[in-house]
Amino acid sequence: MQYHETQGHKMHVKFCGFTQLSDIQTAAQLGADAVGLVFYPPSPRAVTIEQAQTLSAAVPAFVSVVALVVNMTKDELIKLANNVSFDIIQFHGDETPEQCQQLADMVNKRWIKALRINTEQDSLDSVRAQINQFATAGASSILLDAYHQDSYGGTGQRFDWSLIPHDSALPIVLAGGLDADNVATTLDLPIYGVDVSGGIEVDKGKKDAAKMRAFMKAVKRDRWQNATVTGAI
Repeated sequence: MQYHETQGHKMHVKFCGFTQLSDIQTAAQLGADAVGLVFYPPSPRAVTIEQAQTLSAAVPAFVSVVALVVNMTKDELIKLANNVSFDIIQFHGDETPEQCQQLADMVNKRWIKALRINTEQDSLDSVRAQINQFATAGASSILLDAYHQDSYGGTGQRFDWSLIPHDSALPIVLAGGLDADNVATTLDLPIYGVDVSGGIEVDKGKKDAAKMRAFMKAVKRDRWQNATVTGAI
């Protein structure tokens, strides 16, 4: 089944890379659809199981907690799932469709896969083909991020958005270099949601409430359009 967006659809927002409890609370108050926790020790935004327990406990119902993992072993993932309450796994490494499916099935979680798009090597057809493979393996959505040879994401770089297929087999979440100033330009793309980390920060892992608010305002204009008129939401 191909996933088609309709004009005027609701754009979903994931804020990623939380380390501070107050930032999680602000994101929830602003109406973020999902919050991401990074379980990849080399990342400056990485959290421990103990930190994650505190952070996930503060997330209200109907807001998804996404666990970002990079080439995590089976035993590590089982330990994580047994100790932290999260809703969706985001595989952000070199995992194959089969590996994602097997790992997610072991802990009985829905999952998404991040594809790092290399503007020099990828084409519309290659992106579409990769998405099809992960759709067949059971992914709930696909995340498109910019490729960087030395990093698994969080680079703040954008890729060529013309490589986003209009006839994707999965809902597409766009990441890479987004912020309040440029996210409005994504609203006409064939995507389901946007994912931002660095664009809402004052420092790695420390979010900026004003930047988070500006980002939400730019994306979810319908929600905010009457805010100044009535004086309250």
